[in-house]
Amino acid sequence: MTAQRPRLRTRTLPHLLAIALGAAGCVGVAFWAKNKIEADALTDLNLVLSQSGHDWADVSVDGLSVMLTGIAPDEATRFAALSAAGRVVDATRIIDGMDVEAAAAIRPPDFSIEMLKNEDSVSLIGLVPLSSDPEGIVARVEQHSDGAPISDLLESADFDAPTGWEQALEFGIAALDVLPRSKVSIGPRRVAITAVAKDPEDKRSLERRLRQDAPPGLRLVLNISAPRPVVAPFTLRFLIDEAGARFDACAADSRDARTAIISAAVEAGAKSGMSCTLGLGTPSTRWGEAAVAGIRAVSELGAGTLTLSNADVTLLAKQGTPEPLFDRVAAELEAALPPVFSLNAILPDPPEQETVGASLPPEFTAIRSPEGQVQLRGRLGDAMTRSAVESYAAAQFGGARIYSATRLDQTLPVGWPKRVLAALEALHYLHNGVATVTENEIVISGATGDKDAQSEMARVLSDRLDGGAAFQLDVTYNEALDPLAALPTPDECIALINEAGNRQKITFAPSSTNFEDDAVKTIDAIAEILRECQSVQIEIGGHTDSQGREVMNEQLSQARADAVLNAIMARRVLTSNLSAKGYGESQPIADNETESGREANRRIEFRLVTEDEPADVSTETDGDATAAEAGSTEESDGESSE
Repeated sequence: MTAQRPRLRTRTLPHLLAIALGAAGCVGVAFWAKNKIEADALTDLNLVLSQSGHDWADVSVDGLSVMLTGIAPDEATRFAALSAAGRVVDATRIIDGMDVEAAAAIRPPDFSIEMLKNEDSVSLIGLVPLSSDPEGIVARVEQHSDGAPISDLLESADFDAPTGWEQALEFGIAALDVLPRSKVSIGPRRVAITAVAKDPEDKRSLERRLRQDAPPGLRLVLNISAPRPVVAPFTLRFLIDEAGARFDACAADSRDARTAIISAAVEAGAKSGMSCTLGLGTPSTRWGEAAVAGIRAVSELGAGTLTLSNADVTLLAKQGTPEPLFDRVAAELEAALPPVFSLNAILPDPPEQETVGASLPPEFTAIRSPEGQVQLRGRLGDAMTRSAVESYAAAQFGGARIYSATRLDQTLPVGWPKRVLAALEALHYLHNGVATVTENEIVISGATGDKDAQSEMARVLSDRLDGGAAFQLDVTYNEALDPLAALPTPDECIALINEAGNRQKITFAPSSTNFEDDAVKTIDAIAEILRECQSVQIEIGGHTDSQGREVMNEQLSQARADAVLNAIMARRVLTSNLSAKGYGESQPIADNETESGREANRRIEFRLVTEDEPADVSTETDGDATAAEAGSTEESDGESSE
């Protein structure tokens, strides 16, 4: 029996083809559905994120998975983007691929300290770096507080101390030693001091000392006030003579009184621009009214002297003044004076005719030489008076400087010793001069370096002499004798240094910090100038040409500037006001393409540092102006450059 072949084969092939086509169709539909879902999800997510303000987020969709990428500004914004996307698709389908932007460095706070000091306590208020050791600051202040209790209200923050903080802190704390009542405000590279001085002289002394002690690079702001001086006796002396109308001494109790007094003096013929001290101690609030009335009385007489010493008013007419005019003016002045003031009006007797053989009038003379030697000549009453006068002169001028050549005369007028001692006390205000005592008046003339000397002398004589005693002062102010005015100004300091540098340049051995022999004389001359300029902030700047590496040039210029500073210090000159800065090749004043230009660019410059500018910061200068304004001295490297 023969087996039969199956007949299913011809039927299976179409079925398989149908199945394959169906499968392909299903796959195509699946891909279409996948793309449709992804596109719809992507559109919806982008729309929601854009409307929510999250344009920074990027969206990618892979089937049912949603990937969010991008950099969020902060963690809260990243979470908000996830929440917005979760409103469109299921949160479980979202993959978070977002990053958060790195947080910016926290800016350090502004560190500062307010130190308030009076005679009873010291208060510390402010914010300081933790590295400054707040407890250590309190301990350092205790060393300068004279045992006064410390109120510690300091707070701290864990940040590095800013540049210049420790330097300013050290100076501010040390300043408490010289400031009994003050407010010291300390900040990075800055100290502001508000204080009260005892008197104007103390004010000038404090300002000078603080500026001298301030370290380089520190901006020091001073607001030191001085109370009005106590004037005792409260004195005004106005006179009109052959030399014109003027004040020997002038004190006023208010600005209005001062204005009225000066205006009356100008109307009487005095020059404008006169000074009148505002002081305490007036015997009456109507002092200005009494002074104006007296000045007008002298003006009406045409010549004479008005002296107000506390409540005593003396009107001294010129010898030869008509008696009717004098009587009328004196009566009108007495009526015009406010209560409390009393008038003593004096009309000198007419000159007597000299008789032949009459003895010379008594006279005493004290002569003070510019070297400080004092000669006493003339008449004194007795040995006891002479001993008292010589002892008083020794106390005023120094015993080794007194030369006495007086003689005794028992016929001297009453009050002669008192007049002699008053003249010696007034002479002490002069650098050199002559005091002459006669029966009728005291005449003192000479030179001084104190602008207030004549006023002080008039005050002394008015207080020591009887109300009717006459005196004349002829005092010349000489600025060269004034220890403060004689000091050069900051601009003069730089000009003098510049002049010394122009006479002989500061030169160095090639590529070295060793001075050449000729430079030593220049350093000596500049050091002598700087002894008188120790309150002036000055920078020593080193400069090179452009030959060689820039970094090496800067290092060499800094080393040379330091060498100059050290050389000045070695000459025993205080250098707290000096700083050294190397600028390398960054500030040329000439063309580096020529040898002469390179020679000019190799230099040392001395320049002023202003209060608003740290000492280690340079200002731009243009060309040759640097040498004129900053005081340039030249370096030399011979044939080679830096």
